[in-house]
Formats: sequence, C-alpha cells, structure tokens
Amino acid sequence: MNFNRIYEYRFRSTSAVKKEIFWDVLSHHLFYRYLGSPKKILDPAGGKCEFINSVPSKEKWAIDLEESFILKFANSNVKTIIGSNLEVEIPENYFDGIFISNFLEHLKSQEEVSLFLTKMNKAMTKNGKIVVMGPNFKYSYKNYFDFADHSVILTELGLAEHLYGAGFEIEKVIPRFLPLSFRSNRLIPINKFIITFYLYFPFSWRFFGQQFLVVGQKKI
Repeated sequence: MNFNRIYEYRFRSTSAVKKEIFWDVLSHHLFYRYLGSPKKILDPAGGKCEFINSVPSKEKWAIDLEESFILKFANSNVKTIIGSNLEVEIPENYFDGIFISNFLEHLKSQEEVSLFLTKMNKAMTKNGKIVVMGPNFKYSYKNYFDFADHSVILTELGLAEHLYGAGFEIEKVIPRFLPLSFRSNRLIPINKFIITFYLYFPFSWRFFGQQFLVVGQKKI
C-alpha cells in the first residue's frame, strides 16, 4: 500500500498549520496529563510526528514504517526508528508513557492488535501509562471504511478488553471523544481557542465525538 500517496490525497485540503495547532493543544492540555507527565515517551506510529514533536517529555521516541514521514517531520530531539512496530527492537521496561493514535485499525487482525499491545506493555515501566485513541466503529460505522487503510473494527469496549488482556489496568474509557478525522467534520473550526473550549467541555463530545479514548496503566 502506497501510504505516501494515500495520505497526500486524504489530507490535501487540510492545513498543515491547523493540524500543528490541533496537536499542540491536545498534547499539552490533555494527553500529557492523561499520561501522567511521562519523562520517557514512545509514539509507535509516529507518522508526521505531530504528537511527539509537541509533547513536553524529556526523552521522546517515534517509530514509523514510512521513512519519508519520520525523517522529514521529526524534530531533532526525537529518537526515530524506521520499520514495522511489530518487528523493530525497542527496550523493555523503559518508557513511562506510550501514546497510540489512529493506528490499531490499520492492523490486519484482532490477533495483531493483541500482539502489538503486549509488546507495548513489555516496553513500559511499572506504573507507566498508555493512551489509545482511534475511530469507534459504534459511532463511525457509516464512514469507517472510507479510509483505504482501515481493516480492524474496534470499539471502546473491545479496545479496553485488548488492553486488559495485554496486561494493563483500565483507568479511563471515553466512548466519544474527537471527530473521526480532519476531513470528516467541518463543523469545528481549527483554532487554539475552539479546540481548548472543546476539550474542557465534554458535553460537546457526545455531538461530535466518533473516536474513543482509553487510558491504561501497567501495574505489574
């Protein structure tokens, strides 16, 4: 699958500046807090590195299959690994925070989801936290397969079971969080004020949210 061309087509009408604003606000105001302010953080599906570049952790790692993405977009203070996150070597019992956004639905099977999350658990220190965000089929079924790289169907409940099965304790489950994608909802303007307002008023999530957010912690 030619991800470069697929994502070029998908985001060709999306402002890169607005995406940076979006991720900067989310990384600082919400995700970093949910992760317990980790010092060593891993984004195993870094993509264009919007999250990992923005999060204020001391040590930052990113993995991605697409060399052109990660080498072009990662900041100089991000340690980058190119390859499949199911196969590359990463240290065990090392990271106190892992963030996964819009990746699990790209895997080939529920078994691969399980294998991947188990690997993430092994990479984490005791009491480390993981945040997983992704499209919730329960609320996005009409548009779920409008994306060429979506294969695995997940809901917040199925994802929570996967995390628990991989060794995590479940801390928080939010069935409806963000809209499905930048292209799927034009009703929310992308600016710092609107995004911050949206994040701090969860009442609005039930109208626009089509992605789940699940937080887990490694206790053992």
